[in-house]
Amino acid sequence: MWQVLKQKYQLTVKRDDVMVLLRELNPVGCERRSRRRFVRRTYHSMGPNYLWHADGYDKLKPFGLAISGCIDGFSRKVLWLVCGPTNNNPSVIAANYLSCVRSLGLVPMRLRTDCGTENGTMATIQSTLRHQHTDHFAGASSHMYGTSTSNQRIESWWSIFRRSRSQFWMELFADLRDSGHFSGSHEDQCVLRFCFNEVVQRDLDECVELWNTHRIRPSRTASCPGGVPNELFHLPHRFGSRDCGFGVDLEKLDAFPEANPSLPPCGDANIQEYLEYVMEHFQLQRPGNWESASELYLRLKEIGQL
Repeated sequence: MWQVLKQKYQLTVKRDDVMVLLRELNPVGCERRSRRRFVRRTYHSMGPNYLWHADGYDKLKPFGLAISGCIDGFSRKVLWLVCGPTNNNPSVIAANYLSCVRSLGLVPMRLRTDCGTENGTMATIQSTLRHQHTDHFAGASSHMYGTSTSNQRIESWWSIFRRSRSQFWMELFADLRDSGHFSGSHEDQCVLRFCFNEVVQRDLDECVELWNTHRIRPSRTASCPGGVPNELFHLPHRFGSRDCGFGVDLEKLDAFPEANPSLPPCGDANIQEYLEYVMEHFQLQRPGNWESASELYLRLKEIGQL
């Protein structure tokens, strides 16, 4: 505050005088700052499907792998976790959303994302599917934009995901880069996606299964109860809550062209065709784990002289 007074208002005031005035004008704020403690906000949710939090995970993007995820705010159930060539394409993000809506047979009361352009199509579809409802959050109010830091449910889960899963992949791909086998070029990223995408996706599916069936301890800083995410999501009445989702006519979902995105797994149709030809010509097998995927990656780099 002393610096603001000096730079913005050209007022020369003693620092001690500023401290005394701040204690008189805002004693509560001064007391909180003197504790040097982070004051946590309380997260509120009416029940499952009240608020979905969707976001992209970019830690593997330097190696060509982009992850998109979504979590239910009440139950903390991970609704989708998909690995692919991009999480910046609005059609790809919308396809993930539509696939989840189709599998559950409902749309959430609200959907929250950051302000990235990749979320625009998904936000439009959410508002369209909710435009005939009569509740307070119907129509355009059913989607909410916010900062990434405020999208706390999914952002908090990303830190857990890094410790338990993604750190391994980051170190594995960093080893390939440091040993000179990965340059970060478009071709290298396409080959790496071709070899590792299915293996990483299987690992993500396992991560989701384990998370959704583990028990979350109750927290004093959240109004949501503790328990198993799958049970909290599918049996909310046991925890004094209710399902806040709205049923959807599945035939309406086919009207959206994003339901069937035509993006090759490696991200480039020409390179995808070439790699499939090489696999068939040299009778190479699809990888089943990270070791065989690494061997296939080095083999395809050798054949293609990349």
